[in-house]
Amino acid sequence: MNPPAIFLMGPTASGKTGVAVELVQHLPCEIISVDSALVYRDMDIGTAKPDAATLARAPHHLIDLIAPTESYSAAQFRRDALRLMAEIAARGRIPLLVGGTMLYFKALLHGLSDLPEADPALRAELDEKAGRLGWPALHDQLAQLDPVTAARLHPTDSQRIQRALEVCLLSGQPMSALFGQAEKDALPHRVIQIALEPSDRAVLHRRIAERFDIMLAAGLVDEVRRLRASYRLDPALPSMRCVGYRQAWQYLDGEFDLATLREKGIAATRQLAKRQLTWLRSMPDVRRFDCLDADLDRQVQAALNETIM
Repeated sequence: MNPPAIFLMGPTASGKTGVAVELVQHLPCEIISVDSALVYRDMDIGTAKPDAATLARAPHHLIDLIAPTESYSAAQFRRDALRLMAEIAARGRIPLLVGGTMLYFKALLHGLSDLPEADPALRAELDEKAGRLGWPALHDQLAQLDPVTAARLHPTDSQRIQRALEVCLLSGQPMSALFGQAEKDALPHRVIQIALEPSDRAVLHRRIAERFDIMLAAGLVDEVRRLRASYRLDPALPSMRCVGYRQAWQYLDGEFDLATLREKGIAATRQLAKRQLTWLRSMPDVRRFDCLDADLDRQVQAALNETIM
């Protein structure tokens, strides 16, 4: 039988990190971060990166990998995660993959299709068009070329709309069709999928608002100001498109006031959580737990004890 691996998934603010930290105290696990924002160095507040005390108690792989000026793809994640999973299993321990970047989980489970590389000239053209017409107009264009992908993207999800259009225009095929052609590489692990989902969406929304307020109080705006001073950044970079960072950048550029920053940041985080839940609910073979339960840690640990032992 293949060695076990645990996928601990959930929307933002569902408490994934807290559950994972408790699990490593009771099971022989090592945490691999599955988060496209935690890979960036010096981006700590807006990514809700675990603090030094948490990392000392439960070290995480695949955080602080690259500078905010760099990019990190799903293909890179898959290569890194597979290598780490093999190393962890060889030590007689269990890989515990924790995060909310659902594309990364999909890449691990199903492999990746051979998508075209990014084209800077085409991206600049799409950015210029979005500046004139707005991202909802480009979302409408995507719906004509790839209705399957467009249906799962919010009309203002600029990063994903741009990439999907780029793939369509460069390859002549919808991204959804290319994903469908992906060769399914067998994952050499027995995967146990755990999803933390809220029984009451309103409570999750309150958590999201509270967490964003904590980020603002902790100095999110100052963090973005320091990043702009330390690195040659622009708002089109993937790092600066992360939720919270995009809105803080716009605030620093004088596009709106602090109250609007808060409003837009919370709204964007809620949209992110909605997309994550949509992905999760389409996935089969997942053990689902209410992330609002007071004894969530115990429930997840008990379920894993039964499954692994």
